[in-house]
Amino acid sequence: MDPKALRRAIASELEDNLLPFWRDRSPDHERGGFIGEMSSDGVVRADAARGLILNSRLLWTFSALYRELGDVRDLALARRAFDVLESAFRDRERGGYFWRVDADGRPLDRSKKIYGQAFCIYALSEFHRATGDPTALELARQTFVLIDAHAHDDRFGGYIEARAEDWSEIGDLRLSDKDMNAAKSMNTHLHLVEGFTNLARATPDPGVASRLGELIAIFGRHILSRDPADRHLHHFFDEKWHRCSDSRTFGHDIEAAWLLGEAAEVLADSRVRAVVEGWAVELAGSVLARGMDGAGGIAYEGRDGAVVNGDHDWWCQAEAVVGFWHVFGLTGASGFADAAAASWGFIDRNIVDRTHGEWFWRVRADGAVDTREPKVSEWKGPYHSVRMCLEMIRRLGGAGGATP
Repeated sequence: MDPKALRRAIASELEDNLLPFWRDRSPDHERGGFIGEMSSDGVVRADAARGLILNSRLLWTFSALYRELGDVRDLALARRAFDVLESAFRDRERGGYFWRVDADGRPLDRSKKIYGQAFCIYALSEFHRATGDPTALELARQTFVLIDAHAHDDRFGGYIEARAEDWSEIGDLRLSDKDMNAAKSMNTHLHLVEGFTNLARATPDPGVASRLGELIAIFGRHILSRDPADRHLHHFFDEKWHRCSDSRTFGHDIEAAWLLGEAAEVLADSRVRAVVEGWAVELAGSVLARGMDGAGGIAYEGRDGAVVNGDHDWWCQAEAVVGFWHVFGLTGASGFADAAAASWGFIDRNIVDRTHGEWFWRVRADGAVDTREPKVSEWKGPYHSVRMCLEMIRRLGGAGGATP
């Protein structure tokens, strides 16, 4: 594995494919803001609903790009995404952000899904870090206060999955039709870690640090499996943290390996950091042993130590590059560096769309590209792909090669 060659390849992917796609093709020049959906072959659905997750991830992405690269094109797009979040998604009466709006910015789903609020905190904090905008930081703080007041479980710890428009209890707690209607989930708590970590970077706040520490402890007590030899994340739980599911997603396992590490680094607690680094090594080792195939692809889902869904979704591959490299940095074990390079190689050979730009959603277990899934949607944006590139360019900074 040649670090210089890896860095050059990833920097080229960012500069030559991902940045032109998202800078040029994601803005909606008819209705304003950003398109809501594009098919795998590049056809835009003009009337598609706009989702909070895509818009907040666009805000994070363009903010991070501007902070890292300093290109004013990204600053303009970050401001565009911030304006959409403010004008279409923010609930000016009750606070927080609606889950979905129509193509003209009218609310379709006014519920307050905590996963979505977490991404708003993540994105608004990044916009503040990139621009110094005090309004963005205040909105991130307000969102933290709201979810802490209305969704935090003071008895059993953690956060309830969703609230109604007025922050009261709601019956349907699911993020999507694919998810269980459970009180708590790994996915929401992982991205709360991510959001709180970025807010803690943006401003020293003892309340944020305290909740971030609580979230890390919850991973240790409830979300991480007990077997260090097969460390992984459990998915769904009831209010008392009794498990309601028995599968794992390898992409979340390897993503958690480095996101929890960043949280511990921000907390600057040596004891917590040592524990979390141990988890990272175990998570990465388990994904490498059980979730990666001979071609470098990361399978989607496992159960009882075996792969039960061998499809290769784009985001799992992106998170594997960063997660394996992160653990290589912790251990110096060349197997993890080789795994990161193999994950990138799989992306380069199979996931990158060299005809229509950006990345395919999925390569199926049989090796065929799944063209039924969109290129852009409420769940498909630049967050995983661009973030992987930025993280690896930074982490490979000493390896030489041009930075875009």
